[in-house]
Amino acid sequence: MTEGPTLFVRYALAPNRLGYCGPSDGSTFFEYGVTGRVDPGLRTLARQFEGAWPQLQRIAAASGAVDPLDREVVEAYWIGNRLLDRAGTAEGELPHHSFQVFCAYPWFDLLDDERSSEQALRVLDQCRIRWGRVVADTGEHVVVESRPLVRRTGGLVLGPLRQETVIRGVDGMSLVGPLRPGEWVSLHWEWVCDRLTPAHLAALRRYSAHHLELANQRHALVR
Repeated sequence: MTEGPTLFVRYALAPNRLGYCGPSDGSTFFEYGVTGRVDPGLRTLARQFEGAWPQLQRIAAASGAVDPLDREVVEAYWIGNRLLDRAGTAEGELPHHSFQVFCAYPWFDLLDDERSSEQALRVLDQCRIRWGRVVADTGEHVVVESRPLVRRTGGLVLGPLRQETVIRGVDGMSLVGPLRPGEWVSLHWEWVCDRLTPAHLAALRRYSAHHLELANQRHALVR
């Protein structure tokens, strides 16, 4: 089983490589994810994710875990599990990445701005942890079927299935091994993060839907 710190790298790598968050030394961060090496240097890099790290600390504190990079804590933040329900607020806010994307970041509020609505929708779709089913693994890239966010009356919903090509690795190095058609994987920006078990897939769908509904409701109230 993948250790917590390595699992964190798998999910945090994509926005780090794009320069959105985390340490400036992205090549070293990627190396940790490929090799699975865990040492104090990786923990130092993980603390530099200013959005994710406080949420990991919050989940750990609520669950009695000592380490914010405990595997179950990391899984709770990126995918979702029972630990989230211990760390939620009365308003239904849970320390899940989908809360950060839909409710904390400003992109949802920019959907009604004609100048930025297209970019806002793209960021919301790519920044969330989404799920896809493998169609083909071509080496460094994987073709998957996934459902993008689309606008409808009342807010954002998941649209029809479409195929997209995502990155499994570069220069012969990857975070996950070869994938078979039919496998479910998690996606962050243009990268494959990990394989998803049926339980993980159900949890990711559940918590993502929870915060998308919360954001749709809040947005409707302020319009």
